[in-house]
Amino acid sequence: MALYLGLLLLTIVIGLGRVLLGPARVDRLLAVQLFGTSGTAVLLVLAQWQAEPALRDVALVLGLLAAVASVALVQLLRRGRHD
Repeated sequence: MALYLGLLLLTIVIGLGRVLLGPARVDRLLAVQLFGTSGTAVLLVLAQWQAEPALRDVALVLGLLAAVASVALVQLLRRGRHD
């Protein structure tokens, strides 16, 4: 389990680098989506490892919020391009 958590945290760190250094806004948007996916996966692994079902609920909420945030960011990018 620790190996999975380590790999997921590594993807979050790499995504953070893409947010800070990304040449385009689309790269930053994809990194934000990566945060939502990886954060959800980390919570699901922790829920299984610690036998804590409440973390599964938190992972579900995080996944929904990440999807909504991605849609909102896409709309923001579309408006910025056309205005």
